[in-house]
Amino acid sequence: MNSFVRNLQRIRRCKCLMSRAYPQFSTQILSMPTPENEPKVESVKLNRIVNDIANLNLIEVAELSALLRKTLNLPDTPMMAVSQSAPVAKEEEEEVAPKVVQTSFSVKLLKFDDSKKVALIKEVKSLMEGMNLVQAKKFVESAPTVVKGDLNKEEAEKLKEALVKVGAICEIE
Repeated sequence: MNSFVRNLQRIRRCKCLMSRAYPQFSTQILSMPTPENEPKVESVKLNRIVNDIANLNLIEVAELSALLRKTLNLPDTPMMAVSQSAPVAKEEEEEVAPKVVQTSFSVKLLKFDDSKKVALIKEVKSLMEGMNLVQAKKFVESAPTVVKGDLNKEEAEKLKEALVKVGAICEIE
């Protein structure tokens, strides 16, 4: 606290010297800075302005905004807070950005050869765990449908090969 008092005395001396050297500034009232631990005293003038703005309706806010832009010579469009070098950095990001690599695939049964339907049903039954012949028949007849999902590329290729051998037309998604 002792250093605070010393600082205040120094500021008062500086104000006194400034008012003597520059008399045009002596009429301005300078407020003393408040310590960080004390609550900040808000300006009555600013509080009045905030309250007045808060009581405006939407049309009045738009008019106020236009008037402020005109008075302060601000452009109508909002200004970007990005530096001049940002577009270059964005282009570099696009070039450097890694391409999205698909790691999860699914095999979809599109249609099948009717003459090889029985073989396809047996193959689907053996590939799909917990499926009996009736369920496999209903599954095959409901084509187009996803046979298996969340496979890696090799597993999806093997499954597609196995189904194509028994007369299915499949695709990997």
